[in-house]
Amino acid sequence: MTATEWITDIALILVVFRQLREDRLDLKTFLIPLGIVAYVAYSYLDGIPTAGNDLVLVTALTGVGAALGVAGGLYTRIRAVDGHLLIKAGAVSAVLWVVGMGARMGFQMWVEHGGGADDVARFSAAHHITGDQAWVTAFVLMALTEVVTRLATIHLRGRIRAVARPVPVLDRAA
Repeated sequence: MTATEWITDIALILVVFRQLREDRLDLKTFLIPLGIVAYVAYSYLDGIPTAGNDLVLVTALTGVGAALGVAGGLYTRIRAVDGHLLIKAGAVSAVLWVVGMGARMGFQMWVEHGGGADDVARFSAAHHITGDQAWVTAFVLMALTEVVTRLATIHLRGRIRAVARPVPVLDRAA
């Protein structure tokens, strides 16, 4: 793994750890993780491979990312205090986030340094996965989908919470 890959992976893990303490749900809640995955997507996605069973692999890991993201968003506490929405990632949300991000890091380390390259090559040949780019695309889209679906779930839950408990308006005329 390159230094840039380590930094982006660790930054994504730290995003959820930052949310282990309660904080306001605001624009930075969304922009920081979206900025990180946008950079990763720009850096590593050259297209979506569709030969052989590449698309099956990409779809499967994207689905895993979506499931992890929605679950992580559901296990993030959202509450209204003094007209502001506050969020706090729960233990389950943090574990899901680390499992998703850690699985990708672990897979990459195993392939690059743990002797897993031959195993992945045999698996790929047996399952008609045409090359490395299919794996890269699948894992990048898994991360992107996990981040986007988690944030979308938090955003929707925040909007529902805001509507359920409207912010009180002070009557300045009184």
